[in-house]
Amino acid sequence: MHSAQMPTRPHALGRAYETDIAALDRDGYLRLPQLLSDHETRTLQSELEPWFGRTPRCQGDFYGWQTTRIGGLLSKAPIVQHLALNPRVLAIAETLLEPQCDCIQLNLTQATRVHPGERAQVPHRDEEMWPWPTGGRHWLINVMWAVSDFTSANGATRIWPASHRSGLDRSIDPAASVSVEMPAGSALVFLGSVTHGAGANETDAPRTGIIISYCLGWLKSYENQFLAYPIEVARLFPERLQRLIGYQMHRPNLGGCDGRDPIERLHGAGGIGPHIDAVSPETAEELRAYYHAAENAGARVGEGG
Repeated sequence: MHSAQMPTRPHALGRAYETDIAALDRDGYLRLPQLLSDHETRTLQSELEPWFGRTPRCQGDFYGWQTTRIGGLLSKAPIVQHLALNPRVLAIAETLLEPQCDCIQLNLTQATRVHPGERAQVPHRDEEMWPWPTGGRHWLINVMWAVSDFTSANGATRIWPASHRSGLDRSIDPAASVSVEMPAGSALVFLGSVTHGAGANETDAPRTGIIISYCLGWLKSYENQFLAYPIEVARLFPERLQRLIGYQMHRPNLGGCDGRDPIERLHGAGGIGPHIDAVSPETAEELRAYYHAAENAGARVGEGG
């Protein structure tokens, strides 16, 4: 990514917002210290703990053998809804992603607990899940929220600064990475094109975090939101969150239900109705111009006959 590709539209968050975008452009990541209050952090810890107690450890060289992961957090730990709608984080995600789509969506929510003895995760980029070149455009924004303190010893996320400016190299020098230490309640924002991985946990206590990521609205998301949050659960969410998990149409005409915005079905609208165009204003104007030109051409043919 080069600075010329980074959007610079103004935002209500002002100077902090501009500094955030500049840091992501330069380094590919951004640390936001203690966005959560002590009370919010404790609530997050208490809501997650029962799920960690009943969830088996992962199986696989990517997910880890001494790591526990939990999905579907918007209902399992309701305070995560607050994290997913954080205004500063959403401003960053919308600014970087919306130039490539009509609307953004939630890619996943996942709690991760790196247990003692876990090795360092393989260097990777989360945009790898989509097997197509991005052309240097932003497709994904990740946010790692620290539920416990992140230290270099207990497995804090490792980032290779500015790695978004070159191709993926799994043999990249570990010494070139930065261990992003931060206290509980803080957040690490990083581009989906940045090489990163969880560090090794060399302590005798687990390291716990939450990943919330946002992606382009026309991509297939990592987490199947409609199974994670059945319709009777999704109805209880704020509308902004309902739209983020997929109850919205992405122009042109993607993600509808019987040709209508799925938010209508979620809110109880049923019955048989017409399919309604969901296209951009530019496309709508092109269609009108096409038919206008066709009508004029037909009129001229009729006059000549």
